[in-house]
Amino acid sequence: MQIEDFRVGLSGDFINVDGSMKYPSFDLEVLRTTPGITSKFLPNSDPIRSELLEDLDALILLGAQFSADSIPASGRLSVIARFGVGYDSVDVAACTANDIAVCITPDGVRRPVAASILTLILALTGRLIIKDRLTRQGPAGFARARTDYMGMGVVGRTLGSIGIGNIGAEMFRLVRPLEMKFIAHDPFADPTIAAELGIDLVDLETLFRQSDVLTVNCPLTPDTHRLVNADRLALMKPTSYLINTARGSIVDQAALTAALKDCRIAGAGLDVFEREPPAADDPLLQLDNVIVTPHALCWTDQCFAGIGAADLAAVISVYEGRRPAGLLNTSVVSQPGFMAKLDNYASTARQRRQT
Repeated sequence: MQIEDFRVGLSGDFINVDGSMKYPSFDLEVLRTTPGITSKFLPNSDPIRSELLEDLDALILLGAQFSADSIPASGRLSVIARFGVGYDSVDVAACTANDIAVCITPDGVRRPVAASILTLILALTGRLIIKDRLTRQGPAGFARARTDYMGMGVVGRTLGSIGIGNIGAEMFRLVRPLEMKFIAHDPFADPTIAAELGIDLVDLETLFRQSDVLTVNCPLTPDTHRLVNADRLALMKPTSYLINTARGSIVDQAALTAALKDCRIAGAGLDVFEREPPAADDPLLQLDNVIVTPHALCWTDQCFAGIGAADLAAVISVYEGRRPAGLLNTSVVSQPGFMAKLDNYASTARQRRQT
């Protein structure tokens, strides 16, 4: 009896025009060497077109959208492994309704993104970008203007976070040696973790009022869309900083631009934007009290290797008929349709081992 291959597709945005991998640290060797697995890169499509997925068991998804219209009619697709932790590009409800698991990679991004936040905390409070520009002016900036740009010491200052999940908690762990005070708002917080990390859980108004550095560490959902708005920015201290490495639309960018322009807050560090990429003439980009990076501050060889390894582990778990790690729509495992898929994969895996 011939056993059909487990077929894995990777979205076309993983490869360059010449066919080379955009991110060489994403090691695909396990797909090449595991018996019974075949893989291919899909043509570029955004959203992903359903006809490209009809014969696939698994999809590893980078930046393209996966909408309800992307779901293949064959019913074969069993898992979408998102390259990262953001899932606003995937219609999770539609996937669940069609017995498709959606996995993200919290282990792959936890430390890299937290380290990126720490980078922005130190760069903003130390006024790194401005001091770099001063130095490039020669004596006029180096010797005379530098006294006008004193930084803010962080010992005893208050670090606040919207969210203390995977990344938010890791940020507090990394920052602990700086001896800052920790506060956070998170309606889903684990109080045990908050207590272990020395975080005081507060309401949103208190968070905005008391934070010297306020960081955004929550997913983009209908409830968090423009959660950071003009009214809440108005609560912040004029000496405070805002950092967003989560999703751009959690912050009302026009309101933030106005607050920065009028110096109602001291500055901001942004790795994400409401519109990506932002227009070259976006008023935000003209301000000198904001540090901006292209939704890539955490991108390192280690980060992408870790994300890729987590995605592949999720795919291999389904291939072997096991529940994958990083499962976002956990309710899918109670659905007969999805469990039938896992049982079939497990049976096939046993047959492979016996041949």
